[in-house]
Amino acid sequence: MADPLAASQDAPNPPAPEQRVVVTNRHGEKLVGLLHHTGSNRVVVLCHGFTASKNDSIIVDLAMALLKQGISVFRFDFSGNGESEGEFQYGNYRKEADDLHSVVSYLYQEKYDVTAIVGHSKGGDVVVLYASIYGDVPMVVNLSGRFNLEKGVEERLGKEFMDRINKEGHIDVTNKSGKVLYRVTKESLTERLNTDMRTASLSISKECRFFTIHGSADEVIPVEDAYEFAKHIPNHKLRVIEGANHCYTDHRKELSDAVVDCITSNEWKPHSRAARPRHSDATLPPRGTALQSPH
Repeated sequence: MADPLAASQDAPNPPAPEQRVVVTNRHGEKLVGLLHHTGSNRVVVLCHGFTASKNDSIIVDLAMALLKQGISVFRFDFSGNGESEGEFQYGNYRKEADDLHSVVSYLYQEKYDVTAIVGHSKGGDVVVLYASIYGDVPMVVNLSGRFNLEKGVEERLGKEFMDRINKEGHIDVTNKSGKVLYRVTKESLTERLNTDMRTASLSISKECRFFTIHGSADEVIPVEDAYEFAKHIPNHKLRVIEGANHCYTDHRKELSDAVVDCITSNEWKPHSRAARPRHSDATLPPRGTALQSPH
């Protein structure tokens, strides 16, 4: 359940009042999140990337930037990551979109106005899928998401990954010392390869204001992917940050400023969200429980 790589990327929590919130997803798993409430009921949900967590430094930095603008923030761990229950999976794109729906539905039930969802890397793909399936959030920000999910697999799993997984049923990904970081099953790999970002992008409503931000020097996902999202998503604006890598290591302020600019590009106005989900299986999850975290 715990992410083997997240600890080295963790950052101090933002210096703002926060509430620990547990939301149950549709599979009965508890998702752990932190709600930073500025006094405004307008909230932005932040979604972490692959093998990361709500405490990933990029997520924490974005939270701090938004909080400084008086914008409330909810950051959480997808199932199988961080503190949340469930088994870590290599693919899980649709399940993570469903996790996000459980979170968004909880916030709406609690009378919050979910103004935007923001996702980094794999989280960027998750928010694209979310917008194509549920269509109940007016603004989406994709940070360095991958358009073609068939790419990037060989770099992680090796050139003969299909032969290996067909023969053994799984691949264990290890670090340089041989420690197993996570297991890739044939089912999870197939789910990733069958997740079609082009179809998802074309399915997003033109009523959804969509932003993609990408670094020109991204060493993990090429900036060309950002241009593909821009080509296929109806109501889309693209911002390329010159010289930035995948985690915006030396461009964190530019990233934070760009995200804040996206979200505040219109004056804060209550929106009339389309509460009706597009798919019949998009039912509301059980209500979450909120626990005040110790200070």
